[in-house]
Amino acid sequence: MVIASKESQKAEQILQDAKRILCICHRNPDGDAIGSVVGVSLFIEKAFPGKRVSMHCEDPLPETFHFLYGALRMKPLPPLLEGDAVVIVDCAEPKQTGLHESHPDLFDGTYPCINIDHHPSNPLYGTANFVYSEAASACEIVVALADALKWTIDGDIATCLLTGVYTDTGGLLHSNTTTSVYRTVARLLRAGARRQEIVDAVFRTAKLSTLKLWGRVLEKISLTDEGGAISALTQGDFRATGAHHSELTGAIDYVNAIPGMRFSLILSEREGGVVKGSLRTLRDDVDVAKMAGKFSGGGHKKAAGFSLPGKLQSEVRWKVVEADT
Repeated sequence: MVIASKESQKAEQILQDAKRILCICHRNPDGDAIGSVVGVSLFIEKAFPGKRVSMHCEDPLPETFHFLYGALRMKPLPPLLEGDAVVIVDCAEPKQTGLHESHPDLFDGTYPCINIDHHPSNPLYGTANFVYSEAASACEIVVALADALKWTIDGDIATCLLTGVYTDTGGLLHSNTTTSVYRTVARLLRAGARRQEIVDAVFRTAKLSTLKLWGRVLEKISLTDEGGAISALTQGDFRATGAHHSELTGAIDYVNAIPGMRFSLILSEREGGVVKGSLRTLRDDVDVAKMAGKFSGGGHKKAAGFSLPGKLQSEVRWKVVEADT
C-alpha cells in the first residue's frame, strides 16, 4: 500500500501539536488491536521524546498478550483534556471502542483524531485517516505509516506489530495473506521481531479453561440446510469452564474447518444482555460482511461480526420418518 503523503504530514502535525496523545483500540481486543495500539504508542514515544503517550481499551488485556513489551500499560480511558489528540486503531466504527456514548467528542472533531484501520466499512471518522481495506491487519498499516514518517522500528515494536499480522492472518494461513503481508513480515523480522516468542505465546499455549470452552463450542456444532456450521455459548458455558470471553478467539477457525460448509457462526452471550456473533467463510462466493450487515454488524468478506441485544434460547426440532421394514 502507498501511504498518502498529505495524510501522513497531517498526522505528524497532529502528534507534534498535541500535549497528550491517547491511543485507543476496540473492546474485546484481539492480537491485531493490541499489537497495533501498543506498537503505535511505542513508535510515538520514540519519535516525540518527552511527549505524554498512553494506551487504552475498555476491556482487560487477555493474558495471551501479556508478553508484549508495554502491553500491561493499557487501561480504561481517563477524562479528556484540552490539547489532547487521539489515535484509534482497528476500529471500523466508533461504537467498537465502547466509547461512542460516554465520549462522543472523540469522534466529532473536538479532538484531533488519527484513524488507522483495515475494514472497508470504516466511515473515515478521523482528522487524518489511514484506512486501507486491502491490508490484512491494522498492524500492516502501522508499519507502512512508520516507514512513510521515517520512524525507527526496534525489536519490541516489531514484535508487537508481527503479533497483529500473525493473528489476523491465522499464522499466515488465511486467504488474506498477500505478497504485501509477506513483505511486511520480512520487514519486521529484519527489525528484530521475536517470531518464536509470538508463536509460543499465541499458537502453542492454551489455558485449561480455554480448551474446555472450545470443547463446548465443538460439542454444540449444528449444521443448517443453508450450509452453515453454527455453535452457541451461553453465560453458563463461560461460568462452567471458568473462561473469559476473550478466550473464545480462535475457536471459530475450527468450526469453519468442516468440509462443504458455506459459512460458520459462533453466537455467545455477554454481560448486559448482549449476544455477539462471529462469522467466517472459506468460500469466494459468500460474503459474511453482508450477512453481518443485516444485524448492523460488519467486517471483511470472509470474516465479520455483529452484536444484538437479547439472550440465547435453544431450539430442538424433530421429524418423524418412515421406519425401515
